[in-house]
Amino acid sequence: MKRLTRRWALLVISTALLGAVVAVPFVWRAWVDWRYAPSIYTPEAAPTVRVALVLGARVYPSGRLSAMLRDRVDTAAALYQSGKVNKLVMSGARGADYDEPGAMMARAIELGVPAADIQLDYGGLRTYDSCYRAREIYLIEQAIVVTQQFHLPRALFLCESLGVHAVGVIADQRAYSARSIAWSELREVPATLLALVDVLRREPPPILGEVSPIP
Repeated sequence: MKRLTRRWALLVISTALLGAVVAVPFVWRAWVDWRYAPSIYTPEAAPTVRVALVLGARVYPSGRLSAMLRDRVDTAAALYQSGKVNKLVMSGARGADYDEPGAMMARAIELGVPAADIQLDYGGLRTYDSCYRAREIYLIEQAIVVTQQFHLPRALFLCESLGVHAVGVIADQRAYSARSIAWSELREVPATLLALVDVLRREPPPILGEVSPIP
């Protein structure tokens, strides 16, 4: 009887510990959401800041921007046209069959943003890299981060932790598919925990380059 009771006690303790471990990423994500909610704005309510950091996303081999990326660029261009920002930093990755910053720039130029006011950042392989390079390579101290609402809390946490005083502007310009949003929200849970690990380790991203302040 005592042996059975001991087994049940171990099972209960093990289950409780496992539950606590599983809960940690969700609790951390909830805290980051709460912490940065006051720093997130609609485009119309955004403050005036010199630079907008536009985070990359999928670009198809044809050069067509994914819906979310198109909305990010369109939102950033609208901020520029309204005088909220003076410079756009297009941060993303480039591969054999895609060029995120280049495609983002092409779209912004279509919308009337002069090429001279666009900075291409090809080292933005991850959100951490984009924020790190914004501060260390482009010497940006303040920025508006432009991305979807689900992504903004993590992006703001990273930028603030890496020395960029940032606010976020919501780039959701359409109703995305329920599947896409559900996957994105779920992905943010481990990604936000990884962001904490990145900040604690604070390792330089794979691509750095020479310091090049935004003119």
